[in-house]
Amino acid sequence: MTDSIMSKAATMEIPINSNGDSRTLGEDDGLEQARQVQWGLDEKDLQQVMVSGPNLNETSIVSGGYGGTAEGIIPTSSIKGSSMHHSSSSSMMAEEAARGVAVEKFDMMKKWGLNTYKCTKQLISERFGRGSRTVDLELEAQIEVLRDTKRKYESVLRLARALTNHFYSMVQTQHALGDTFADLSQKSPELRDEFGYNAETQKLLCKNGETLLGAINFFVSSINTLVNKTMEDTLMTIKMYENARLEFDAYRADLEELNMGPRDAVTMARIEAAQQQYQIHKDKYERLRSDVIIKLKFLEENKVKVMHKQLLLFHNAISAYFAGNQQQLEQTLKQFNIKLKPPGADKPSWLEEQ
Repeated sequence: MTDSIMSKAATMEIPINSNGDSRTLGEDDGLEQARQVQWGLDEKDLQQVMVSGPNLNETSIVSGGYGGTAEGIIPTSSIKGSSMHHSSSSSMMAEEAARGVAVEKFDMMKKWGLNTYKCTKQLISERFGRGSRTVDLELEAQIEVLRDTKRKYESVLRLARALTNHFYSMVQTQHALGDTFADLSQKSPELRDEFGYNAETQKLLCKNGETLLGAINFFVSSINTLVNKTMEDTLMTIKMYENARLEFDAYRADLEELNMGPRDAVTMARIEAAQQQYQIHKDKYERLRSDVIIKLKFLEENKVKVMHKQLLLFHNAISAYFAGNQQQLEQTLKQFNIKLKPPGADKPSWLEEQ
């Protein structure tokens, strides 16, 4: 009985709070007051956030769970600093790339200016007879023959075009004259036969003239291709060859000038660099010289083949027309696979006009 009373008294002396913790009433009052103070602060912070928005600079990210240590808190200012560092490094890389492009362009301009200076100096020396130049007598004679041939073929082309224009005007005049004769034969009964004969003759001449115009136009087109495309392509290669020859002589003269000077360390380095440039331009000169020789050979063969065909066509067509041999004229066009355009083929269609 006494033991039960003592255990009951001991049980009544132990206070139990609402959370089941065995603490004193004073401790409960202190916790309750701290909780209220904290709740009031949280309400003020919430109101400030709702009014002015969150301050990201003062925000922290907790890496641990509730009640973690201070080492688990990462300030956002460090994240912002790392992003700024990343953007600054990207901008530095872009600046370095732009600087590299600018330096490369500057080097290109420097090389171009130095090369232009050397070539201009060499050209002036050659003009005034103070400098030496590399000469290939046989090749230069062939080049001069080609230029002279091109000038003469351009004259043939110009005259053939003039003949085409004049003959076209004559054919149009014959066509109009034939129409006029045919109209007069219908309105003049007393001269119907005479006007009719002349109308038929003009129409036949007009038809043969259109056939001859087809042959002459084919002749002009082939000569134009030979002169302004085939010969011009070869002359462009010759121009590149002559520029390479000038560069080669300029760097050759520069190397010879350095070899005649003193032989110290700086000069030897310059001589070695000049020797490399000399070899580069020598290889370029010899390569283009070989290209010119090959193109001149093929051009001569092509010119003979083309002109043989075109001159035969021109002779047969002109002879047949002025002999009045319509059958031979048509046979000449068939022999060279020339197809005449039907009348009005050059005019735009009704849809194109609209």
